[in-house]
Amino acid sequence: MNFELEQIKEMIYVIRGQKVMLNSDLAKLYGVETKVLNQAIKRNLRRFPDDFMFRLSIDEHGILRSQFVTSSLEHGGRRYQPLVFTENGVAMLSSILKSETAIDVNIAIMRIFTKLRSFLVWRRS
Repeated sequence: MNFELEQIKEMIYVIRGQKVMLNSDLAKLYGVETKVLNQAIKRNLRRFPDDFMFRLSIDEHGILRSQFVTSSLEHGGRRYQPLVFTENGVAMLSSILKSETAIDVNIAIMRIFTKLRSFLVWRRS
């Protein structure tokens, strides 16, 4: 896999009190164009209820864009606000993206979410 775990961890944001990942970041990790990922999701919308995936509001997107170190056309100039995926949504992506890369990426992402969760539990103790 070309991505380090730390790079993936930096792609996880907290929005609406949930840890989420942007569709464009996930597409990059999976090695596909964002529009290809979005098309696969559109064909399988029933697999992505609101607690698995949601579209950012304009305000949320603006706040998120302000957190990016550098401005990127990839995260701006869109017709629609980006989709974000919770941990469950990322896990569900593995059922619609069946490439070896998707499998490897999903395993890495699930490990990071697990580490983040255990870190939060440890800090509260």
